[in-house]
Amino acid sequence: MGMTITEKILADHTGKDKVRAGELINAQVDMVLGNDVTAPLAIQEFERIGVETVFDPDKIALVPDHFTPNKDIKSAEQAKIMREFAKRHAIAHYFEVGRMGIEHCLLPELGLVMPGDVVIGADSHTCTYGALGAFATGVGSTDMAAAMATGEAWFRVPETILFVYHGQFTPWVSGKDLILYTIGQIGVDGARYMAMEFTGEAIRGLSQDARFTMANMAIEAGAKNGIFIPDAITEDYVRTRAMRPYKFYTSDPDANYAQVVEIDVSQIEPQVAFPHLPENARGISGVGEVAIDQVVIGSCTNGRIEDLRIAASILSGKQVAPDVRLIILPGTQAIYLEALQEGLIETFVTAGAAVSTPTCGPCLGGHMGILAKGERALATTNRNFVGRMGHPESEVYLSGPAVAAASAITGYITSPEVFAGKGSRA
Repeated sequence: MGMTITEKILADHTGKDKVRAGELINAQVDMVLGNDVTAPLAIQEFERIGVETVFDPDKIALVPDHFTPNKDIKSAEQAKIMREFAKRHAIAHYFEVGRMGIEHCLLPELGLVMPGDVVIGADSHTCTYGALGAFATGVGSTDMAAAMATGEAWFRVPETILFVYHGQFTPWVSGKDLILYTIGQIGVDGARYMAMEFTGEAIRGLSQDARFTMANMAIEAGAKNGIFIPDAITEDYVRTRAMRPYKFYTSDPDANYAQVVEIDVSQIEPQVAFPHLPENARGISGVGEVAIDQVVIGSCTNGRIEDLRIAASILSGKQVAPDVRLIILPGTQAIYLEALQEGLIETFVTAGAAVSTPTCGPCLGGHMGILAKGERALATTNRNFVGRMGHPESEVYLSGPAVAAASAITGYITSPEVFAGKGSRA
């Protein structure tokens, strides 16, 4: 019996010829990640271990992105703990405001995570890097501390569900729509502690940015990781970014899958997830007229240049509805600059949007767009739990950037076809 891509990567990082689902292993890690919410606790636990320094200062990344630019004294203190730890241990990959980005946009952009890697991060959306063909998963702060000291992490090798996407895309459907639809089909616990492997002819034509979006939300189905078989699109993305050697893995034809799910993308229209779970997804034609107060375009899910281009194509020459606050969050400084050079920022500002420096901000109810009681937001973020973006009696709806941009113009959740006809997909 062969192995899945997830099993192969884990086997190589344990020094074994084979691993099987359910096996407990210790694996070497290629990158350990923390942010301004999780890293300070990990640093505290690291100090209690009693080692002199980290296992490898080039394999740790500290990204203050959740409450930065510092929103208050407490967040400033959190960032200071990270900054001083990075200096004390000569950690090169510490990213200060002005040079940082949202962590899961920044690390791939800089070539710090590569195909074939094992990556752990004290953030649940670390699974994003599976879009490159890496095994990447979120861990707690104590596991991050142990990995910073030892260079290893323990896992139970996950079973794998294979998702096979067939057919031709309908207009405006993107990676966000595929993953929302998929989560809607299997539920928020449908892949609990399993690998979600994405494949099929529809996936082979999907852009790298759209793949990041899909892998990012694997955790919203309870998955341990989401992963793509790397291909020419992956190679094109990593070739000029790679900071070190990388390896493409693939799944064996006789690999063992717990389940195979086949999906016809031609039956999928732009999706909207209703409160208060990502599994509450429905096609745009079944949404009805849902009035909104705020639209957020960005985050580690949809803050990449392709997302901004899609939003700008709809907003160009139009105005945000008077009762709507449109907040746009480019994923990194480089994405921000690229959007500026392409004229996208001018399009957003002219339309009446507020454009922010990279930050997670409103996604986690941190700052830069908190909701009041009774308010509704439509966001390209990844979660819409109760109170996720502010008051527990507010509501968050999830969509891709096309639906979000169209809705900002009308003031209610709207299909992009209203403004842009057939359009294109991510």
